[in-house]
Amino acid sequence: MGGIFTGVKVRDGGIAGGLTLLGVLLMVENLQTSEAQVRNAIAEGSMVHAQSSHSVWMIPVFAAATIPVLWWRRGILAVATVAVLAMASHDLLFGWVTRCGAGLPLAFVIAFLGAQASKRTTAWIACGLSIALTVLVLVVDATTGPGAIILALPIVCIVFGVGLAARRRTALNRELADREAELRQLRDERAALDVADDRARLSRQLDGLLQERLAGLTTAAESADGLPPAEARAVLESIESDSRQTLDDMREIVGLLRGDDVAFAPTPTVAHLDTLLARLRTAHSQLVVTGDPRALPATVELSAYRIVEHLVTALADQADAPIVVSVRFEDDALEIRVNGQVGEAADLKAAVARAKERAKLLGGSVDVKVTRGRAGAIAQLPVVG
Repeated sequence: MGGIFTGVKVRDGGIAGGLTLLGVLLMVENLQTSEAQVRNAIAEGSMVHAQSSHSVWMIPVFAAATIPVLWWRRGILAVATVAVLAMASHDLLFGWVTRCGAGLPLAFVIAFLGAQASKRTTAWIACGLSIALTVLVLVVDATTGPGAIILALPIVCIVFGVGLAARRRTALNRELADREAELRQLRDERAALDVADDRARLSRQLDGLLQERLAGLTTAAESADGLPPAEARAVLESIESDSRQTLDDMREIVGLLRGDDVAFAPTPTVAHLDTLLARLRTAHSQLVVTGDPRALPATVELSAYRIVEHLVTALADQADAPIVVSVRFEDDALEIRVNGQVGEAADLKAAVARAKERAKLLGGSVDVKVTRGRAGAIAQLPVVG
């Protein structure tokens, strides 16, 4: 059973199930309509032709046209062809009955789904089959009659056009997302080059500092030779002080060399998160800051920004998909919460992995929970005073 439903999404089941239920109800109504009711309906003008059949087989034959919609992603032309053949069989077997109430929605759905096909030829063939299906639905329809075909065909063409427009918009959004990913990669590569340059500069600076300080300490030590004890002690204390200062300077430079984010202008910080959210297409992005906002160590500021950046890339960047980022400054930690709808084309697992790697560098953590298509992430970054 798993192989049969491979690739079928929940909304596909909703579409196929809705069309099938609509068709079953319509066929049941055909079965329950008496001859007297038919005559009254014709007299009142609500029916144009008497029913030709009350066979119970109308239900499964009509369902044969709607159920295949479940697999439209595998082949829309196959689905449309089955629907046309099933409707043609329905016409031949049962003649004049009411089909428009469920048959026309089926034709409109196939026209729209056909427009989503990646190949233009496939899309236009699906449009032709949906037109043929519309004709088959109405040609012997007891309620509307074949005259309704003139009104229904333009609607099919309009629905097909809407489907084409939706496909173009989806393609443009996908292309835009690809371009943004390329730009992000180029930016990261440039940042990596800047980091390499800064590390080389810092290495040269460290070497020069050591040479200068060691030369000064050597000169000071030599000058203490032969001095009175009090003056010699003062020189030694000066040497000790200079040595400690040299060690502190070395630790600062080595700390920058060990980090994977040497400062480059401008370095993103927590204060830049509002600019990050402003670049999103959604009109409902929101940044909430609580606690005691203050300047944090550069590594914490940059990691906080990158974690939010990684997470929002996995969220739906759409006008109707709000994204909320909450930042809370605590005494010894920075807490970040990111909430939003998961994007269909986004790789949430990869984004979370990158965010966790960032937090791990500082001894922090990132926890993510996904419920009903919405993701909630909580990041904790320790802050060392």
